[in-house]
Amino acid sequence: MIKKIQTLRSKFKKYNIDGYIVPKNDDYFTEYSKINRLKIISNFSGSAGLAIILKKKNYLFTDGRYTIQSQIESGKNFQILSFEKLNNCNLFKNLKLGIDPKLFTYQQIKKFFLKNNKVEFIKENLIDEIQKQKIDDSFPFFLLKKNIVGESTNSKLDKISKYLKKNKSDYIFISAPENVAWILNIRGGDGPNSPVPNSRLIISKTKKIFLISKFKKCKKLFRKKVIKSNEFIDTKEFPKRILNLKGKNFIIDRNSCSIFYEDIIKSKFKIIKGEDPTYLLKAIKNKTEINNMKKAHILDGAALTKFIYWIKNINKKQITEVEAQNKLEKFRSRSKNFLYPSFDTIAGSGKNGAIVHYRAKKENCRIIKNKDIFLCDSGGQYKYGTTDVTRTICFSKPSQNIKDIFTKVLKGHIAVATTNINKDNIGKKIDKRARKFLKQSNLDYNHGTGHGVGFFLNVHEGPQSISKINKVKIKEGMILSNEPGYYKKNKFGIRIENLVYVKKTKKKIFFENLTLAPIEKDLINFKLLNSSEKNYLFKYHLNVYSKISKYLNFKEKKWLTSFI
Repeated sequence: MIKKIQTLRSKFKKYNIDGYIVPKNDDYFTEYSKINRLKIISNFSGSAGLAIILKKKNYLFTDGRYTIQSQIESGKNFQILSFEKLNNCNLFKNLKLGIDPKLFTYQQIKKFFLKNNKVEFIKENLIDEIQKQKIDDSFPFFLLKKNIVGESTNSKLDKISKYLKKNKSDYIFISAPENVAWILNIRGGDGPNSPVPNSRLIISKTKKIFLISKFKKCKKLFRKKVIKSNEFIDTKEFPKRILNLKGKNFIIDRNSCSIFYEDIIKSKFKIIKGEDPTYLLKAIKNKTEINNMKKAHILDGAALTKFIYWIKNINKKQITEVEAQNKLEKFRSRSKNFLYPSFDTIAGSGKNGAIVHYRAKKENCRIIKNKDIFLCDSGGQYKYGTTDVTRTICFSKPSQNIKDIFTKVLKGHIAVATTNINKDNIGKKIDKRARKFLKQSNLDYNHGTGHGVGFFLNVHEGPQSISKINKVKIKEGMILSNEPGYYKKNKFGIRIENLVYVKKTKKKIFFENLTLAPIEKDLINFKLLNSSEKNYLFKYHLNVYSKISKYLNFKEKKWLTSFI
């Protein structure tokens, strides 16, 4: 890593810069990408981060999920700071910082880097010059049938056309590939854990479309007549082809349209700043999507339940964290509809459980011990759904302190699940409910309580979330995670996560669980639960048993009945 930093610094003179900024995202601004320039230069492997390499010092900015992990992976060569420190930051005052304009938006640059310093756009990516990453991008895009997605492309284009007309715009530039996937009902293989099709899309107010990607990826779409040859623009041809379009105004998305693409568009068109309406349209799942997600969660719940039974009954044998996560994937892969994990499994035992987004590796993972608290956060991509679930497991009698903390996390989890959404209808209000019982003991966790989830797409999708700052209104059809936790550095980690969807009955909206797997009863101090919380647990486990028991063997069924 030090050699790579030195090589990068040797380029500063050529470009007349004092430093270089390296974000985690690729040029599609996806959270999980096969390209990871940040890891190359900093060794940091988390999903959110940004490095700034100066002539004599290096900084790594990340969030509360990665406080411990970033110190372990990068702390020797980087000063670790939270993203909040970028606001009104004086560390780079009067410096000229180089960036790749394909990896940043104007909004990011204005917010963080134009108050006290200058920014130099460099066309060549300097990390690629040090180490070019070879990735297989030959996976073709494929079409999802209507019985999977529940809504035609034409219907979705109608909605976007209405949005364009309402905002008096001729075109919209869809720069996020997950949004292209939703509009065209296609998927691809460009994410390591998400079926995203790396592409962009132009839509006119008359519903004319132009798909921007690589030709070889789109061959199946041509054959299926999803797009015609005159509706395709090769990525390299984009700058020329866009200038041939007639019209005046364009809408772009300020969070995912890079400086590079914005500059091309505004060379001819007037840009109307705004948000891509697809994010909100996509967040509200239709009945078909919800029903398919339910099916995926039944299969996933059965696999996870089998795994929990297995690991609790083989705990006298010594297995590693990596062996545990591999076994869980084997249970999932028994289903013909399982494709691959929706993210890299977090399997942290003992002190590793306190690392919020820990990743076990063969060379440095722990053997799971009988007295350990084991935190396992995992998920799957199925042919018709995306899952994400965390369970905290014990193998022997835990201390009273750990039981009390686990129970307070559980009380917060139940408080979220039983929220009156007609009253508390934004993530900011719901987040307070999750933390209430921990805060009574001056405890808390340094991450959001829940994130939005895509339908057979990204496991993290907005705009809705349950966090201290989110103000997006929670609406019928949205899917979110419910995952309060607590982490004691160098000791243990606790998190309980289910996915929930927003259901409507008789004008009332409420959360309904999608996740179907038992919650560790051996970690619960039942004396801290009131009667309604106990009743919630009973009904939850009864529902789990009724939905997944037919997939279990006799011993697994008998064990699962003990939760009811």
